[in-house]
Amino acid sequence: MLLPARSRFPAAPLPDDVARALGRAERSTVEAGERAQLQRHFQLQPAHWPVAALTRQLDVGDAVDGVWLRADPANVAPDMQGARMMGHGDTLRPDDEDVAALLPALQPLFAGYGFTLDAPVPSRWYLRLPEEIQLPAFAAPDDVLGDDLFDHLPPGDTGRLWRALLTEAQVMLHQHDWNARRVAAGKRPINSLWFWGGGELPQSVSTAYAQVRSRESLLQALAKAAGVEVGGDQPVDALVDLRQLRSLEQLGNEAIRPLLAALQRGELRRLVLDFEDGLRFELDKGQRWKLWKKPLQLQDA
Repeated sequence: MLLPARSRFPAAPLPDDVARALGRAERSTVEAGERAQLQRHFQLQPAHWPVAALTRQLDVGDAVDGVWLRADPANVAPDMQGARMMGHGDTLRPDDEDVAALLPALQPLFAGYGFTLDAPVPSRWYLRLPEEIQLPAFAAPDDVLGDDLFDHLPPGDTGRLWRALLTEAQVMLHQHDWNARRVAAGKRPINSLWFWGGGELPQSVSTAYAQVRSRESLLQALAKAAGVEVGGDQPVDALVDLRQLRSLEQLGNEAIRPLLAALQRGELRRLVLDFEDGLRFELDKGQRWKLWKKPLQLQDA
């Protein structure tokens, strides 16, 4: 089970039976972060992390040949120190009209460098790049959200082009009259792009699970690449994505408690709770005999 970082949950106690189960569980600490969390469950060959190619294959199915980079719509707000990213992708609620209005203004900029920009999904914009291109390290947008953009711009000589392209795209989008309509409709303007997730589609993706249950595009893309079922409720080894949860009451009563009951009935062999901040619990039926173990609340782990 994929879970958010514990800091995402407001302080509250877990149900007593859940706290007892966590106290008796095998506990470990592993690498924190979304990428590290997903890499515990999916193995890519070669071992890189090309988010753009993976989601492109999910969205369109044409990512097998080529180098891909996400160029997602973003909102940037100036402040005293610089400019901060205040939203990106789905959080901006872009639609087909936004794509139809804004992409034609941006496409010539990228075409001049031999790049092709399109947006098969309004919240996921893509650049197809020449195969020989060398890409710098790009920061994932969730790592940039709320921060000064300057601290996350691609570094070095290989990043110079992308810093310049970002500036030119921001100028075009800032001047585009379509954004005035977005503001009038109560939406944030799309006044920037964010480049990230570059690379080629991996040769193979594998996972130990038979099923993945998630609404998140990257996890669906990884499951598809691994050839496993997405969705469903069959009694198979499944990776369940609950990273959207923000309530310990929901986590305890609606997520963990039914699975503890399934463990006791023998319908489930093992339950793994994998938190994005690197805390990990493994629970099985035999742990119920560890009566000397004290109940454990997440904030005390």
